[in-house]
Amino acid sequence: MNMKLREKTMKLSEKTLNILKNFSSINQSILVKQGNQLRTISVAKNILAEAEIKEDFPRDFAIYDLNQFLNGLSLHQDPEMDFSPDSYVTIREGKRRVKYFYADPNVIISPPEKAIQLPSRDVCFQLDSITLEKLLKAAAVYQLPDLCAVGEAGVIKLVVRDKKNDTSNEFAIVVGETESKFSFNFKVENIKIIPGAYDVIVSSKLLSKFTNSNHDLKYYIALEPDSSFE
Repeated sequence: MNMKLREKTMKLSEKTLNILKNFSSINQSILVKQGNQLRTISVAKNILAEAEIKEDFPRDFAIYDLNQFLNGLSLHQDPEMDFSPDSYVTIREGKRRVKYFYADPNVIISPPEKAIQLPSRDVCFQLDSITLEKLLKAAAVYQLPDLCAVGEAGVIKLVVRDKKNDTSNEFAIVVGETESKFSFNFKVENIKIIPGAYDVIVSSKLLSKFTNSNHDLKYYIALEPDSSFE
């Protein structure tokens, strides 16, 4: 195989496939750029995710239905992708071949080119994988729509509850200490992050950053407008 052709073929690791699967829950479509960065943004533009991967994509291309594309890859044991053609990728393994046509990049909502900066760093805490799992599980069990980072009485606690219901069930875990008083409110449905441990920074300007402790993976998640910081 000549060098030029080899540069256009690649396989995806399990880790990268998991990231793409997660990104498909944020936005069903994706615009992949040449290189080793994957980025996506939700249609409502309230979740942006970025990952650095070990593979290098040889070209820019757009996938309209990322979930379908990934399910197609799972039909194979160890598929190789050939990006040589201009309008489609060839997925091949043994005697099998799949032609998967790219989408028009203009129909896909993709992140801005410019990197996001948090406007301020008002509250920081660490979120371990067990705490994250328990919070999301409690939200599902009790059908609670809100996750709030609350600062009061010297501690930061994460609470799942229903803000609109005064008699809502509540599940809370203390994750740090603070001298500030605040209530940073998220929608549970926006916490679409891969299970794991995260360093979390919250800005009172209604934006947060979740950085995975083990992978080069970041999520910027918008806060709800009724958040408060004193």
